[in-house]
Amino acid sequence: MTDDDHPHIHRIHRSGWLRAAVLGANDGLVSTASLVMGVAAAKASQETLLLTGVAGLVAGAMSMAAGEYVSVSSQADTVEADLATEREAIQNNPHFEHRELAQIYEERGLDADLARHVAEQLMEHDALDAHARDELGIVDWNEARPGQAAVASAVAFALGASMPLLVVALWPTPERMLPIAVSTLGFLAILGAISARAGGAPKGRAALRVFLLGGLAMAVTSGVGALFGVAVG
Repeated sequence: MTDDDHPHIHRIHRSGWLRAAVLGANDGLVSTASLVMGVAAAKASQETLLLTGVAGLVAGAMSMAAGEYVSVSSQADTVEADLATEREAIQNNPHFEHRELAQIYEERGLDADLARHVAEQLMEHDALDAHARDELGIVDWNEARPGQAAVASAVAFALGASMPLLVVALWPTPERMLPIAVSTLGFLAILGAISARAGGAPKGRAALRVFLLGGLAMAVTSGVGALFGVAVG
């Protein structure tokens, strides 16, 4: 076997659960850290910080799960509606659908005779699958899976949110703002690098992106908390 015979490693099939997991973990980290930092800036007690963080973790995980489930379910409903329309079109007007599929292959570079031949064979094998894949862009790896997305988001959010809460629990002194911020930014950079590696993207760029945006979110929330603490103090 030569080097050319080795299979390529593709990661696009991971896009569904990876997107949900990365979004959940990033949201858990940033929102919970921002929440506890905002409350800490308002001079809240250790007990209040932990209670606020745990409430944010539970509410956020449930919200992420529900949001992902509804969003991906809507996507699945749209796919099913498109497939039903295509199924009816194939049944009622197969000649037009054959020409339509052949035209798609011509536009991709096949000559007219070969395009018609390929379209004919594919429609004989599985007409709906051919049109779903080549006309609508629906393939197995991007199939909507609401349950998978919901669980991945909720679990990832809870894991991300637990990181700043752990720092709060282990750092009971009033000077906890800096440890929370530094640890959260570190976790965000690691998360960005891990997600980039899983998706085959450059790790440095992904880590820097989440690092900067997460830092901005925490800075804004801490500022608001500090102002609120002064206003009610």
